[in-house]
Amino acid sequence: MKQGIAILGSTGSIGLNTLDVVSRSLKDSFEVIALSADSNIKLLSEQAKLFRAKAISVRDSLLASAIKKSVSKRTEVLTGLEGLNAIVSRHDVDIVVFAISGSSCVIPLLKAIENKKKIALANKESLVAAGAIVMKQAKKSNSTIIPIDSEHSAIFQCLDGRADQLNKIYLTGSGGPLLDISPNRFDGLSKEFILKHPKWKMGRKISVDSATMMNKGLEIIEARWLFGVEEDRIEVLIHPEAVIHSMVELVDGVIFAELGAPDMRSPIQYALTYPSRSKGLAPMIDFSKITKFSFRQPDIDKFPCLDMARWALKMGGTLTAVLNAADEEAVKGFLKGDIRFSAIPRIIEKVMSKHKNISKNAISIDDVLGAEAWAREETRSLCYH
Repeated sequence: MKQGIAILGSTGSIGLNTLDVVSRSLKDSFEVIALSADSNIKLLSEQAKLFRAKAISVRDSLLASAIKKSVSKRTEVLTGLEGLNAIVSRHDVDIVVFAISGSSCVIPLLKAIENKKKIALANKESLVAAGAIVMKQAKKSNSTIIPIDSEHSAIFQCLDGRADQLNKIYLTGSGGPLLDISPNRFDGLSKEFILKHPKWKMGRKISVDSATMMNKGLEIIEARWLFGVEEDRIEVLIHPEAVIHSMVELVDGVIFAELGAPDMRSPIQYALTYPSRSKGLAPMIDFSKITKFSFRQPDIDKFPCLDMARWALKMGGTLTAVLNAADEEAVKGFLKGDIRFSAIPRIIEKVMSKHKNISKNAISIDDVLGAEAWAREETRSLCYH
């Protein structure tokens, strides 16, 4: 019997790769039940027709009215947060792929967990903003969360059955497009250059985060909650070849590493089929063509976002939510041309320093959402000042 799958964010990079995996590699195991997109209704309508989706969701009623004209009358068209919540609550959905970027999926993620769905999580921001709340709910509901991020998928696979023997996590990263470029050249680079990642094909927001290395900072926070390990046992290593996706060191000093081609279809497929494996779509590694594996420490002075993320995690409370929201808005400001690239970390740091952190033992989702709303407004004002 096929499992029902819902993909939130089906028109983005992760969503497209998920549909590729399902249609080409796992078509006998999964049925696409529901899809969602923010505003790309042209592509969403094509996907809905191709996969005969029973339900789709878009941002608002105007987009819903437009897409209804191009999809089957049998396809239910939903909108907004209510639409996402309805999709993840469907009885015929067994697994939900969270491929939406940003922290807007925290509420539907909690709803999916409440409904005991299997979660394939590509959204790191929800754990950055509300990791303690999400993982507490997952434990209470006995809901499985499988990471799709290549680094966290690698850690998850390496830790299989060995979590109680973990000593240290090594998060690897290629270093992004600015690894060997002097900071005094950053603002003279084109937006296209900054968005062109040397190894991965990703969305615009995550590409900017990779260039600032905020992406690694967010991954540190994500790893803390996914694997229950403290910040000081998570080390970032720059690995330009991007073949080793991450490593774990056990208490006896033995290190396990997960290697593979830089292709997101591999961690996506593993998340869908876990704990089983099946033949994949990604190319196999040809070791005869790999001349070296190199590693280096990240340059904190050049990429201050890494330290900001560690500071937010150490402080706890609502500061990680503020970090995340400020980053999202600053990146938007850069992509729209309102601020220079070098202003992104400065603005984030300023917003964080102004925040009155709520650091009580058990913050609520309302605390998180309130802190995020404040941080977004504060960041926008600095971007347009």
